[in-house]
Amino acid sequence: MSKVRLRFAPSPTGPLHIGGVRTALYNYLYARKRGGTFVLRIEDTDQTRYMEGAEEYIIESLKWCGITFDEGPEQGGDYGPYRQSERKDHYQKYAMELLNRGHAYYAFDTPEELDKMRADLAEKGIHSAKYNYETRGNMRNSLTLDSEEVNKLIDDGTPYTIRLKIPQDESITIKDGVRGEVTFQTNELDDKVILKADGMPTYHLANIVDDHLMEISHVIRGEEWLSSTSHHLLMYRFLEWKAPLYAHLPLILKPSGKGKLSKRDGAKFGFPVFPISWDSDNPEDAFTGFREDGFLPEALMNFLAFLGWNPGTEQEMFSMDELVEAFSVEKIVKSGARFDFDKIKWFNQQYIIATDDDTLVDQIMDEVRERGYRDDRDFLKAFVGMMKERVEKTSEFIPNATYFFERPVSYDEKTVRKKFKEDNVPHFKAISEIISQNNSGLADKVKGYIKDNGLGFGQILPVLRVAITGSMQGPDLFEMMELLGSEESSERLNIFLESVNQG
Repeated sequence: MSKVRLRFAPSPTGPLHIGGVRTALYNYLYARKRGGTFVLRIEDTDQTRYMEGAEEYIIESLKWCGITFDEGPEQGGDYGPYRQSERKDHYQKYAMELLNRGHAYYAFDTPEELDKMRADLAEKGIHSAKYNYETRGNMRNSLTLDSEEVNKLIDDGTPYTIRLKIPQDESITIKDGVRGEVTFQTNELDDKVILKADGMPTYHLANIVDDHLMEISHVIRGEEWLSSTSHHLLMYRFLEWKAPLYAHLPLILKPSGKGKLSKRDGAKFGFPVFPISWDSDNPEDAFTGFREDGFLPEALMNFLAFLGWNPGTEQEMFSMDELVEAFSVEKIVKSGARFDFDKIKWFNQQYIIATDDDTLVDQIMDEVRERGYRDDRDFLKAFVGMMKERVEKTSEFIPNATYFFERPVSYDEKTVRKKFKEDNVPHFKAISEIISQNNSGLADKVKGYIKDNGLGFGQILPVLRVAITGSMQGPDLFEMMELLGSEESSERLNIFLESVNQG
């Protein structure tokens, strides 16, 4: 195919897992690198698992991540509709074509009959029972029933599925962009259902029909679909269509490196596994997202790009444009990638430091107002400027530095016990007076007083910091005091002195 066209095709059955976001990212990077088209297709054929609001959630998540589409439900395009539920006629047509060519068949088996087949095989020691070339001859389908009976069953409204007829004794070789050549034996494959009893296609049929009709040239997806690709290639062959080029991505692993990262692992390990939060009436099905946890989308994309791909250089920080330029399928690794939460926090911190203060103010403004704190932008810009190298997430700005907005209600006991001396109270009162009269150049004036009175900085400055903030944490003491203002800083020192005297 001369045109490069890739797609991301999520199912609206719940929140978009971070593994899905990585798949979308890699498809996006490849499409942009090759000057191609990137398509969003909503695979909503599984109506039993469909969740209200999931499609909107997926679209909002990808927008937040900075992953944009050229065609899709919102953008439209020449290959729509872009929801599979609106493409039902296509699937019926090609299911019938496979039937007419002898590559598919009607199956009338009831759930009870299927259970009995599996139970009978289990008694013989076969516990991985498949509906395939060995078992289909004993089942109720259009391969074992005569045409008259088949037609009567259909006319009577008997529920049926359409199954793909897998040939015997063949090898199917997949030329995968990540894994090279992978071969499956058809005798190991089952006769997949391609059209369900409700008339909706399964993933297998809908996937290849849509990819063909939308002229998708490359398919980049998770490795869990690798074993199904043999079925897909057979259908391409049966319908005499050219298959796209495939690349199957490695798994994203738990932080331990053992096992696939699941949606429940976020709660277990204490970090998000979804791009944005997903709300649910059931608390067990509600999940916090990276956005709400204080992560910048640029940091998340940078981190995800490295989960399974390496540019082959020492560079770690990449803008989206730089990722597009550097990305190649050939540099995707085969082995699973461990989800390292410390690493994404590091990425996020670097991006916070590099982000302009105005943008960071926008990130925290809602929380500032919810808490009823001072919300003038000049104050907040100075605040984030002082704190940005001291946080790993934007959600930490305010909780880590409430002393910018509230007077401390307690003081670091260890520092007070070790550093505060009653003999220095007159000096602290004098320093309070200096502070009250000056809102600039405080460092020079306070340090000058300490030096002129033969005091040690270690006697005064730690106590002064505790008086202002309640702890030994925080940015430059005098910058904080100048931002808080002379009156507030002086008052805090006086309140501290009263508190110590009462103690």
